[in-house]
Order: sequence, then C-alpha cells, then structure tokens
Amino acid sequence: MPSLKEIKGRIASVNSTRKITSAMKMVASSKLHHAQVAIQNMLPYETMLEHILKSFLAAEAEAQTIYDQERPVKRVALVVFSSNSSLCGGFNSNVIKVMMNAVKGLSEELGPENVEVYPIGRKVAEKARKLGYQVKCDLNELIDHPNVKQCIDLAVELGSRFANGEIDKVEIIYHHFKSAGSQILMSKTFLPIDVESELERDHERDLTSNVITKKAQDYLKKNRRKREVAEDEVRPLNDNFIVEPDMDTVLSQLLPKLAHLMLYTALLDSVASEHAARMVAMQTATDNADELLRQLNLQYNKSRQQAITSELLDIVGGSVNN
Repeated sequence: MPSLKEIKGRIASVNSTRKITSAMKMVASSKLHHAQVAIQNMLPYETMLEHILKSFLAAEAEAQTIYDQERPVKRVALVVFSSNSSLCGGFNSNVIKVMMNAVKGLSEELGPENVEVYPIGRKVAEKARKLGYQVKCDLNELIDHPNVKQCIDLAVELGSRFANGEIDKVEIIYHHFKSAGSQILMSKTFLPIDVESELERDHERDLTSNVITKKAQDYLKKNRRKREVAEDEVRPLNDNFIVEPDMDTVLSQLLPKLAHLMLYTALLDSVASEHAARMVAMQTATDNADELLRQLNLQYNKSRQQAITSELLDIVGGSVNN
C-alpha cells in the first residue's frame, strides 16, 4: 500500500492536471463561440446564393461551364483539413485515417504520382510529408486565422488547374460542424461541381450553445425548430429575379462563387469542429480527474485512519504492559 506522502503527492499532481484541463476547456469554449459567430456571419450570403441557384435550377436553366463537366479521371487532388495542435480527441487521427484510405485507393487505381494533397493544418501536413505524398501547399495559418481571401485564392488555383486539364477531380475531407457535441467527418467532391447535390446537402447546425450532452441538445433543438417554423410563416420570399444578359452567363459567374463558398465553409466547419472536439476532450479529462481525486482522497483518508488506529493500539498496548 502506498504511503500517505505518496498519496498526497499524487493528489497534488492530479489537482495540477485538473486545473490545466479545466482552463483548456474554457479556452476551447471561448474559441468555439468565435468560430460559431464566424459561421453565423457567413450564413446570410450562403442562404441567398443557394436560393438564387435553386430558383434558376427550378427554371430548368442549364449552364455549360467548365467547372461542372465530368471527364475521365486521370489525376486527383485532395484538400484535407485538420488542426495545428493536439489534445482534441480523435479529431486529427480520424481525418488522417480517411486521407490515408483515400490516397491508398486512388494510388492503386491511378498510380501514386497522380494523387496530390493540399493539406490545411499542421497535423495532416506533417503526416502527408512523412508518408511521402505529393504535398502542394502550406496553408497552416488558415486554421488559426481563417481568411476568405486565401480560400478564394486556393479555389481559383484549383479551378484553373481543373480548367487546364492538370487535374480531373478535386475532393475535400473535413469535419462538418453540427453542434458542440456532434461533428461529422465528410469526404465530398469539390470539382467538378454537382450543383444539385451541393444545394441538397445537410445544412443543420447548432450555433447557439456550447452544451455537449445529448439530452440538452435534443431539448434545444426541439424548441429551436418550433421557433423557426413560426418565423418561416411570416418570412417574405421574392423569386422575381431580372437576369441580364442571360441565364447561362449569370450561372457561369455564380458557380465559381459557389466553389469559393464551399471551401470557406469547409474551413469554418473544420475550425469549429476542432474547438468543439477539444472542449469535449478537456471536459472528459476534467471529469476523469475529479473521479480520480475522489478515489485518492478516499484512499488517503483510509490510510490516515489506519495509521491513527495503529498508533492508538500501540499506545493502549504500552499502557497495559506498564
């Protein structure tokens, strides 16, 4: 059995660790709030752009652009989002695992020289270089400071290479942020753009709270849906767009903007998912530390009581002998 001094040292060590995990949980919660605000600020633009595209598609307009034309796939690029730091549970390992499986499958089909990786995040960049993949960029600063201009520059570069025939397909791998307790790892086609499937994708996000328990999330989701239904009943909708010079020309300008939005949305979702995953991991670590402290305090009290009892028995035994 460990001595009282050893148990006391372990209690002090666990207390120090608990303070660190608790502080990291609060920092992650604050950063998650800022990431949620960034997504919320992007949503009006996303909503209006998708509404315009849906209205045009409902009018059976068919725009022939280079960005939505499928062709035989000979060279593929993967845009993979991860974090720059650790201590966020399985966030990075899950992304890396999907990337490795995707590269392995594409390499067997097309050859390893025809698969390129655009890593956004230090963890996935280091792993890609270690495995010998063709790494094409270094955009780790985007994770700490999301920037729409750099996302547009990357989308333009990918679009230009796709239009020139240097690559035939682009896929993005990232975490879709649904709520503080739920992030879905997604792998979808970026180029060529499938407008209909992109407009029909899951847009559900909880940007109002940082709760991570399922019961609390279900309660908030139920009340929020009731409020949204009431708001939709009085929301005006105007589809009377005047299109000049013609529908095809306008759609040819809107599709690249949709591509820019897809990449920027993936970045914001990934950043929010990282902070949510870290918040959950630090909350779990703090709870485990609390449980360990409870067990150590119980063990300390038992050992202390046993030592006191032994001393009393020695005193009583000495008195009897005298």
